[in-house]
This record gives sequence, C-alpha cells and structure tokens, in this order.
Amino acid sequence: MNKRILMYTGRSLIVFSALVAIYFITAFCCSRITVNANPVNAKEVDIYMMTNGVHTDIIVPAVSSEINWTKEIPYHNTLEADSSYHYLAMGWGDKKFYLETPEFSDLKLSNALRAISGLSTSAMHTTYYKNIREDENCIKIMISKTQYQQLVRYILNSFKKDDLGHLIAVQSNVHYDIGDAFYEAKGSYSIFKTCNTWANAALKSCGQRSCLWTIFYTGIFLKYK
Repeated sequence: MNKRILMYTGRSLIVFSALVAIYFITAFCCSRITVNANPVNAKEVDIYMMTNGVHTDIIVPAVSSEINWTKEIPYHNTLEADSSYHYLAMGWGDKKFYLETPEFSDLKLSNALRAISGLSTSAMHTTYYKNIREDENCIKIMISKTQYQQLVRYILNSFKKDDLGHLIAVQSNVHYDIGDAFYEAKGSYSIFKTCNTWANAALKSCGQRSCLWTIFYTGIFLKYK
C-alpha cells in the first residue's frame, strides 16, 4: 500500500511539474511573438506604459477632446489629487490582492492562491500624476485620436458600471498614493489573465506593438526597447 501511494504521488508530482513547465514555456514563447509589429500612428495623443517591475499600467491624458476621465474618476475620490494632475494611470488586477497587498511584504499565500484561482473579483487601480518622466520603466507611445478612442473603449469596458452607466468606486480606505483610487472591474484574475495580460490587450485594442499573449511585463516592454 505504501509503495502504491508513493508511486501515485511521484507520478502526480511529475505531471504537475510538466504542466508548470509547459505553462511557463508557452508564456515565454507567446510573449516573444509580436502582434501589430509595425503600427502606423499619427502622433496626436501621448500615452505611456509604466511598470513597477511586476505590474503594468496604461497612462493616458486626464482630460482630452476624446474623454474627460475626471468626470468618471473624480479627483475627490483620491486623497489629494486636483486639476494640476494631468495624467491618469490605470491597471487591472485582483481586487482582494490589490486591497490587502499594498507592498509585497504584505503578501499572503491565501491571497496569492485566491488570485490565481480565477474565482475572485477584480478591480481597476487608478492613479493621477502631475507629470510623467520617461525612463526604462516608463515608455511613451504617440498614437492617433482614432486609436486613442479605441483604447478608451477597451478601458471603459473593463470597469463595472451602475444602473446609470457610471463607474463604481470600491468602498475602501486603502490608498497606495495621494492620487489613487480603486474601482470595481469586470472579469477575474487567473494564471491565464494577469494585470500584464490586460495591459497587453489594451495595446492590441488600439493597434500597437504587443505580445500574442503574456503574463509578465517583460514581454511587453521588450517590444519597445
């Protein structure tokens, strides 16, 4: 009996290890395949991609002729942001992970497992900035107004809305910054759809260079090196 248990346990570990290896190899290969390799962009609207080394945000003008984000994501939902903050960063992710893990030192195994299960709810993390500085972790992309409208539609469709069509603020006192706030979002985080998968799809939506599929930020940023 003990030998049989050990045999089945060993086989299970081999199968599990093989599945994990296949997952990461597939993720790596798909992240190296480029979609929209040579986009044609009229240089009309500046957007940015920004990463903290794990998570990717899409940054857009707070106010433009295409949309005034401050009407749906008002400054007063933040701690201190005001009309001098001209840019808005947005990122999608697991709601519970967002609210309970402001720093990776706060990470709990239970939250991590819940996040990758695909069974939890999601949120949009929005952050206003006064200025944006380009560097290796923040890349500027100039796109046309039509492409920006496509991006806006993608982002708005990621938010949950109330019966009147307005975005729904998460009822929480958690803030990462003086200019941020959380909003209810559609979908569930999983091992197949991460915050970086969402950001990559945002770039796809407006015809920009992107990965076929990625779970990490590195695949996206390699397209713009």
